Amino acid sequence: MDTQKIENIELKYLTVDDYEELKSATLESYGGVLNSYWKEQHIKDLTTKFPEGQVVIKIDGDIAGCALSIIVDFDNIDDEHTYEDIIAGESFKNHDPDGDVLYGIDVFIKPEYRGLRLGRRLYDYRKEVCENLNLKGIVFGGRMPNYHEHKNLSPKEYFEKVKRKEIHDPVLNFQISNDFHPVRILKGYLEGDTASNEYAVLMEWDNIYYTKPNKKASTVKTVVRLGLIQWQMRTYTGLDELMQQVEYFIDSVSAYRSDFAVFPEFFNAPLMAEFNHMHEPEAIRELAKFTEVIVEKLKQLSISYNINIISGSMPELVDDKLYNVGYLCRRDGSVERYEKIHVTPDEAKVWGMQNGNKLQTFETDCGKIGILICYDSEFPELSRLLADEGMDILFVPFLTDTQNGYSRVRLCAQARAIENECYVAIAGSVGNLPNVNNMDIQYAQSAVFTPCDFSFPSNGIKAEATPNTEMILVADVDLSLLRELHSHGAVKNLKDRRKDFYDVIRINNNK
Repeated sequence: MDTQKIENIELKYLTVDDYEELKSATLESYGGVLNSYWKEQHIKDLTTKFPEGQVVIKIDGDIAGCALSIIVDFDNIDDEHTYEDIIAGESFKNHDPDGDVLYGIDVFIKPEYRGLRLGRRLYDYRKEVCENLNLKGIVFGGRMPNYHEHKNLSPKEYFEKVKRKEIHDPVLNFQISNDFHPVRILKGYLEGDTASNEYAVLMEWDNIYYTKPNKKASTVKTVVRLGLIQWQMRTYTGLDELMQQVEYFIDSVSAYRSDFAVFPEFFNAPLMAEFNHMHEPEAIRELAKFTEVIVEKLKQLSISYNINIISGSMPELVDDKLYNVGYLCRRDGSVERYEKIHVTPDEAKVWGMQNGNKLQTFETDCGKIGILICYDSEFPELSRLLADEGMDILFVPFLTDTQNGYSRVRLCAQARAIENECYVAIAGSVGNLPNVNNMDIQYAQSAVFTPCDFSFPSNGIKAEATPNTEMILVADVDLSLLRELHSHGAVKNLKDRRKDFYDVIRINNNK
């Protein structure tokens, strides 16, 4: 077909008035095989039951292609079903407006119009219907029209060779290129399909925007606002004054309707000034006595300011062992704890701090999040485990004294965003504490990092604070862009992992 002669291409709903032309187009597309077309009553039934599922492409007013589909409750469909089972003797009684999957029952392009990518238009339309109706996905039985030439292979072997481009199959190749993946082989799927030896591959496309219907009021957000607090280390007269500063910042980021307020690692270190006459291990154990009170105050602030608070980290004694821990205080009043898995050599040598063993993702009203304290961000295995649990945002509260140390955290955080296809937010402290041993100076530039793909900043930096300045950094992140990236990114770091060759596993499952 000469595209220069085409004046108009349009996609329209199929109507009964199109029947005679549709019949002719169907016979042409299927090589004139007797009874390869739908009866007029079938088209009337389909366009009545599910009009938006039946479409045609018209070129200069003539039908060039068609796609027919129904909605099914996929749990009620047998794994080993046939085409006849789906159309139910052409009664289409399996169509269920309250079903969860779009089932494709026919699609064709007339021979003279092939090569114009019209099939892709029909498939893209089906995907839009799926998204608009909040269906889980699309399924259909994919024919294997060249299988009759390779009967020495099993259907599975044949499909694998098609995937590896060792065998050309125009139908399967097209479906794979349109993001459909195989579920299982169906035997005896379409009676009389000798080219496929009556086999088919059940192909599936997943709607990444599908949300499970919820009868309860839902407040899960897709655009999340992060409030990072670049904390100034300074002297305080006591806990009350420090908490006044904490509340000031929470008030500030909540005024911008932030969903999270994120504090740095050891933000409460100024309280150690009172114990500076002690040896460092004793002084930090005195600081640990404030942790329970601070967490309770943060819990109250999270409720009163309607914001999720990530407490950075604080020292905590458990069975007389010292850990570096933090708390997630949700705005619904619930509280959860996380630990630093890798303490730095300095934390172990000077304070006697122990490695933690608690790693998990946390469900929030803004998606699933992970939290790694400072040094932990430099170990890619931890964030990979969190990514496997579905993490959308990784928070990294940190404390670094030099620009070298900061660069390690920053560069590793950017790598975590790319390799795990997630957002990473880092929040640190600035200034100095001359009256606290082992806490002399701090260097920080808080930031929010993204994957590097077309929907995100090309350099992977969503926002960043002014270096070494006390301030807040507010940035929005769109979780729906991550869903799209997982399936349609230029590269797919999560999906393309060679789990047949290597894997990251958790040995200690303590959560």
